[in-house]
Amino acid sequence: MSHLYDPYKSTSPLLTPESSSPLPAKTLRVPRRDFLKTSAAIGGGLCFAAYVPELAARPLKNSPANDGSFAPNAFVRIAPNDSVTIIANHSEMGQGIYTSLPMLLNEELEADWSKIRVEAAPVDAAYNHTVFGLQMTGGSTTTPSEWERFRKMGAMARLMLVEAAAQKWSVPASQCHVEKGVVIHNASGRRASYGSLVVAASQLKPPTDIPLKDPKQFTLIGKPTRRLDTPSKINGTAQFGLDVHLPGMLFALVARPPVFGGKVENFDASEALKIKGVRAVEQVPSGVAVIADRFWPAKLGRDKLKISWDEGANAKLSTSQMLADFSKQSASPGTIAKKTGDAAGALASAAKTITAEYDVPYLAHAMMEPLNCVVDLRPDSCEIWTGTQFETVDRANAAQVAGLSPEKVQIHTTLLGGGFGRRANPASDFVVEAMHVAKIAKAPVKVVWTREDDLAGGWYRPMWHDRFVAGLDGAGNPTAWTHTIVGQSIAQGTPFAQYMINKEGVDSTSVEGAADILYGIPNLQVDLHTPKIGVPVQWWRSVGHSHTGFSVESFFDEVAHAGGKDPYELRRQLLANQPRMSAVLNLAAEKGGWGKPLPPGRGRGIATHFSFDSYVAQVVEASVEKDGTVRVHRVVCAVDCGRVVNPDIVKAQMEGGIIFGLTAALKTEITLENGRVQQKNFHDYQMLRMFESPEIEVHIVPSELSPTGVGEPSVPPVAPALTNAIFAVTGKRVRRLPIRAADLVAGSGARS
Repeated sequence: MSHLYDPYKSTSPLLTPESSSPLPAKTLRVPRRDFLKTSAAIGGGLCFAAYVPELAARPLKNSPANDGSFAPNAFVRIAPNDSVTIIANHSEMGQGIYTSLPMLLNEELEADWSKIRVEAAPVDAAYNHTVFGLQMTGGSTTTPSEWERFRKMGAMARLMLVEAAAQKWSVPASQCHVEKGVVIHNASGRRASYGSLVVAASQLKPPTDIPLKDPKQFTLIGKPTRRLDTPSKINGTAQFGLDVHLPGMLFALVARPPVFGGKVENFDASEALKIKGVRAVEQVPSGVAVIADRFWPAKLGRDKLKISWDEGANAKLSTSQMLADFSKQSASPGTIAKKTGDAAGALASAAKTITAEYDVPYLAHAMMEPLNCVVDLRPDSCEIWTGTQFETVDRANAAQVAGLSPEKVQIHTTLLGGGFGRRANPASDFVVEAMHVAKIAKAPVKVVWTREDDLAGGWYRPMWHDRFVAGLDGAGNPTAWTHTIVGQSIAQGTPFAQYMINKEGVDSTSVEGAADILYGIPNLQVDLHTPKIGVPVQWWRSVGHSHTGFSVESFFDEVAHAGGKDPYELRRQLLANQPRMSAVLNLAAEKGGWGKPLPPGRGRGIATHFSFDSYVAQVVEASVEKDGTVRVHRVVCAVDCGRVVNPDIVKAQMEGGIIFGLTAALKTEITLENGRVQQKNFHDYQMLRMFESPEIEVHIVPSELSPTGVGEPSVPPVAPALTNAIFAVTGKRVRRLPIRAADLVAGSGARS
């Protein structure tokens, strides 16, 4: 029996071997943003298949269109009752793609917006990312990836429906137009709803020439539009992974090693098995699983376990020692990532040099919905319900554990209570773990991570150390810039390494935002040390930009002041050949009141950053109380993200990224002592609260260029804009995050 789940109470199309089979493999080395256009082997036989338009342009073999609906392609179905189902191939984790993707498709389809619903796509090659070549969500790429495809899928459906009406009336299709899902004959006024045309349209051959609207004709794209997922989230009917419940389902928690890389030596489950409701206690590769009728018995049972651990090589890990080691490494250059001109020579002849070091910690993703995964494993099939950003990868890894072909594994993607990169795990850690538990449970089982599990579970944003030296000429202009970066590689040791690490050993995510800075500095060198440390790391919202944004923009501010320059004016000067960044810089400065008087005790800071093909500048107003407490009063953000699909969503993403970045700047860090993570829950890994949040203004630069990313670009510049504001009001430089009150009280000095 199949237990189908969909966040909008509908049945997703089933996978078919025809549409899921891997395409011919081919390897291509490209930058990180488009590192997976074609395929390479991963894990247990996963192949990345290039995006093939022909697959998307036809319905899946087992599409629910056999209920009488019209399904001209894999992305839209229209029912006889005029309801329109749009199949979203990217995960909804709060960023609004369950609205922006339908907006793209319906701009061309022109159906009645009130009759549109959204369904999560199954795992199928038809839904592969148009750049990365696998089904996934990340890198702020959903709208850029689907900008053309979704509009074409909508236009295809509209053309076929109009043709069906024209044939019915024996008139040319060119003499008809569409209004809110109704085809109208211009001359006679005859009308036919989309629903009444589905049977006839289904008999037509899909067009191959699909013209798209001139942007001047857009009626939906660019307009503020209410989100389709808001009502269900308000009334409580929206379902996330934790809400999935199957008949006969068991619950499981796993006791994992207290030290990364540790292993079970032996365990005593006698007390755990006495807990009412506990069904089984078994060892799995990641630890010891307690399986029970409900969550709470599983939790109590896990608490009663007595486990002896082999803590392995990481038992003495200490973040304070790591930082000291990183600082020592940065004293000498690493592997060259970018070299322009002769930085060493320019430094030797500089009128003045300035040096600074910056530190940022490991960071957890801290999603509001902790990790969870439901598995129903059968002898010849498997169904998985989870909030994931990595459907193709997860299915392949799950299939390997189950001993099944990938086509026999279905993944039902639920709504995600946050992701930020954690649910795009190259090892599919939480899915693979649930598969191992399911093999023991021999029944549908939900594996749940507690908040404590999540914070201690690793896969963090790496810890980084950045060392800069700049040379200034006699007029205070920077003539040389060297930047040495020390930190772990995200890709190293994963199947993605061949795409993300070049032949010299430089992980592109380690140096992004540093090797590609936009400032016109004639002599520049960026180099990298990549220590191997036993702490699992992966992408975190804005990835490498999350550390380079802080260090580069903070040091730039130091360079400006060292040369007697206004930080805004020096940026303008060195961005003269960057018109898009100059535009957002000037807009942020204007709207942020740069140069205008502030109330006593307040300072302004400014920062820019280019990431995910978008340009962002921010101005922050802040104050520091006598006890060192930082108050952020106002953040003004200007963004150029190309053509905007939904300005409300763009603003929400900018605001969310700013709060996310401020949380990291002011509050959070993951530290280790004796190999153990010290943070446990939100009491010692605190989020920014509502009363602490500043007034935020977002200003969007109009553009006719293709859309670029909005989910992450507002994160990198907010921390340096804040610390630059702190310097403006206190004269103290903040060179380590999170900001510490003790560094800012009278008589103390921030790290220098």
